[in-house]
Amino acid sequence: MADAYSYTNSKGQTYYLHTREVTLKNGRVQRIYFFARDVRSGALASVPAGYMVMETKRTGMPVLKKS
Repeated sequence: MADAYSYTNSKGQTYYLHTREVTLKNGRVQRIYFFARDVRSGALASVPAGYMVMETKRTGMPVLKKS
């Protein structure tokens, strides 16, 4: 999937944004967002509305934060 949203961090590593529906222990279904080094199923073309991309200070791993 060539249209997956990519983010290159300050260390020059590229990550791709994905989403997945997970079932919690109480049975509730929740959508999670995560970054991976490769494109997998569930890749997103853009950052969801209301979120922004930030980097963790230690590792430079990108994370989504509500804006």
